[in-house]
Amino acid sequence: MHILVTGGAGFIGSNLVDTLMEQGHELTVIDNLSIGKVSNIKHHLESERFHFVNDSILNLNTLERLIRQVDLIYHLAAVVGVKYVVDDPLTAIVTNVRGTENVLEMAFKYWVRSVIVSSSEIYGKSTDVPLQEDGDRLLGSTTVGRWSYSDAKAIDEYFALAYAKKGLDVSVVRYFNAYGPRLDPRGYGSVIAKFITQALRGDPLTVYDDGQQTRCFTHVTDTIEGTIKAATSRDAVGQVFNIGSNRETTILELASLIQRLVDSESEIVHVPYEAAYGSAFEETRRRVPSVIRAREMLGFEAQTPLEEGLSQTLEWFQNSVAQ
Repeated sequence: MHILVTGGAGFIGSNLVDTLMEQGHELTVIDNLSIGKVSNIKHHLESERFHFVNDSILNLNTLERLIRQVDLIYHLAAVVGVKYVVDDPLTAIVTNVRGTENVLEMAFKYWVRSVIVSSSEIYGKSTDVPLQEDGDRLLGSTTVGRWSYSDAKAIDEYFALAYAKKGLDVSVVRYFNAYGPRLDPRGYGSVIAKFITQALRGDPLTVYDDGQQTRCFTHVTDTIEGTIKAATSRDAVGQVFNIGSNRETTILELASLIQRLVDSESEIVHVPYEAAYGSAFEETRRRVPSVIRAREMLGFEAQTPLEEGLSQTLEWFQNSVAQ
C-alpha cells in the first residue's frame, strides 16, 4: 500500500516507518520537525518508496495533495510531552485539534482508512483502574494547563468517532508511556529519557514528589504492533483501543532500575512538582490500562519485559552519545 504517516520523523513515528518500510509499503511522511528529527528517517531518504514532506498538518492544501494519493493514514503528528504542553498550551491545542480535524476531513473526502493516535492522558485523574476504553474521564480545572492536552486528544477522538458514524474506516489507539530507541534525550516527553540522560551524565535523577506514582511503560515495538493491528483489522473500525503494557511500575522503582542498568553513581533526589511546572499543576497517581479489548479484538498484548526494553533503550542512548 501507499501509506501516509503524519509525524513520521518523531520517536514513535520513525519506528513505525521502519516497520512499514520493512513490510514493503510505499511511504509518505509529513513532519514539520518541531519535535521530530530528520536523523530518525535519514536512512530511508534515498529509497524510491519513501517520500518526505517538511510541512505542517495545519497546511490543509498540502494534506489534501498527500491524502488523495494514499491508501492508509497513520496520524501521529502532535505536540506531546507535559513540558511542551505546559510551556505553550496554545500551540499544543491548535496543532492537536485543528491538525487532526484537517487529517480526518481529507480522509473523509478521499475515503482513506485512518488510525488516529490518542493518549492515556485521556483518562486524566481517573482512579478507576484498570482504565477501560469506555470508562469515565476525570479532569481538573481549565486553569490547570496540563489538562488541555487531555481535552484536545478527547476532541480528536470525538472527531474520529463522528466520522466513523458517517462510514469512514477509522480507529483510535491510546498509547501508554511508549519508550525505546530514538527517545528525545532532553526527556520532554518521557521520564525514561530524562532518567537515562541524567544517569549517563552523572547528574542526580530527579523524581517528582514521593515517587510512588505509577505508570505502565510500553516498548515501542509493542506500541507499533498494536497500532498496525488496529489499522488492519476490520473489527477495529469505529473502536478505541488501549495500546500498552499493564505492568505497573512506580517512578521511584524506575529510577532505581535505570540507576542499576547504567551502573551510575547518581543519587536519586525528590523534587516538588511545583519546582518544575509551577503551583498550578496536577498529576495522576496511577495509570494502568485495561488490555482486554486489545487482546480480544486485535490479538494484541505487549510482550517486551521492562528490563529488556530499558537495556535496549540504554544501548541506543549510549551509541547516540558516542556519535
